[in-house]
Amino acid sequence: MKRGRFTSAGARRAALAVAAWLAAVALAGCGSGGFNGIYNVPLPGGAKLGSDPFQVTAEFSDVGDLVPQSAVMVNNVAVGRVTRIYLPPKSWIAHVQMIVNGSVRLPGNAMAQVAQTSLLGEQYIALSAAPGLPPVGRLSDHAVIPLARTTSNATVEQVLGALSLLLNGGGISQLHVIVTQLNAALAGNEPQIRSLLVRMHTVLGNLYQHRKSILTALDGLNSLSATLAARDRQIGHVLDGLTPGLRVLAEQRAQLVTMLTSLHRLSGVAVSTIRAGQANVVADLRALAPTLRKLADAGQNLPLALQVLLTYPFTNRVLKAVKGDYMNIYLKLEAAKGTTVIPPIKPPHRNRRH
Repeated sequence: MKRGRFTSAGARRAALAVAAWLAAVALAGCGSGGFNGIYNVPLPGGAKLGSDPFQVTAEFSDVGDLVPQSAVMVNNVAVGRVTRIYLPPKSWIAHVQMIVNGSVRLPGNAMAQVAQTSLLGEQYIALSAAPGLPPVGRLSDHAVIPLARTTSNATVEQVLGALSLLLNGGGISQLHVIVTQLNAALAGNEPQIRSLLVRMHTVLGNLYQHRKSILTALDGLNSLSATLAARDRQIGHVLDGLTPGLRVLAEQRAQLVTMLTSLHRLSGVAVSTIRAGQANVVADLRALAPTLRKLADAGQNLPLALQVLLTYPFTNRVLKAVKGDYMNIYLKLEAAKGTTVIPPIKPPHRNRRH
């Protein structure tokens, strides 16, 4: 009996040793990364991945209550599951790794969304083509969906939290004040407000029609600012050179004011003089009208007569009228106190050859 008891106790010790060894092996497997706990165990009734699944990673700013083994759906049909959720080193953007059935066909610019099956249901990843964008390529193995093409729906907890914040000391009382003041301001001013809205619509329409001109003007201002920035030193030198001139103008301000005041008085005197002599000026102009009319009637004869007068008496036109070898010239000058007669002047004899 004693030996039997010893044998039974030894068997129990051996069983405990084997169990401890198995636990150590399991822990070693967990440390090596080959086993990730219960999250690596597929849930019953999950999506079928097929024989050639592929891996996709999506970037999210907020994943909410999403956990590994959550479903991945396309058009509300489970096509995969989430395998890992982690933060890369020195980053605050959540990365969600998922494995998808190889028969799924999605464009390369597909988008991902954290959705919820029902009001209180579980969260999952919904994959779909980007609305309004043409498909580009195909979503393949190790593809990454960037943060720009991922979204997250508001959860029930977030909605209830925002509602409680609004109701408990939130903006309900402020909204009442705002609505009351708006009613007081708009009451009785409906035509003016309608006219204002119509004018705003016209202004906005004109701005939209001239958007190209506005963009051109902004581009011109950009070029001008760049040119001014490039010539900063030259502009500084010009401004420094203007400083002495402005200083002189400031010192002579009193003289400039006096000069302008005198000019103002002179203009007043000139205006009063013209007004006083208006009748005489008009009469003189009317008296000049016949003379100017005769000068206009003379036409081309006046320039020809002036040509003879200024070069008299030795012009070609006068010589053509002279017959013979010489001519006598009599000049008579009248002064204010009498009359002086100059005797005839006989030019020297000159042979003329025709």
